[in-house]
Amino acid sequence: MLIGLIFVLAGVMIAMYPPLLSLIVAVLLIMMGLSFFYMGYAYKKMSRRSEDPFTNFFFRF
Repeated sequence: MLIGLIFVLAGVMIAMYPPLLSLIVAVLLIMMGLSFFYMGYAYKKMSRRSEDPFTNFFFRF
């Protein structure tokens, strides 16, 4: 229910101030990029600790 309220408020704010949409999209893209960097780091760290061939094969990127 809270997420729905946040979406409604974001929609109203975008309707009142349209450049806000580009800021919201930019922030979402930055957050997604940072989360992918962190996941890659965590998987690489996990594969170094584990000598499991399955894990090393799939997480060696």
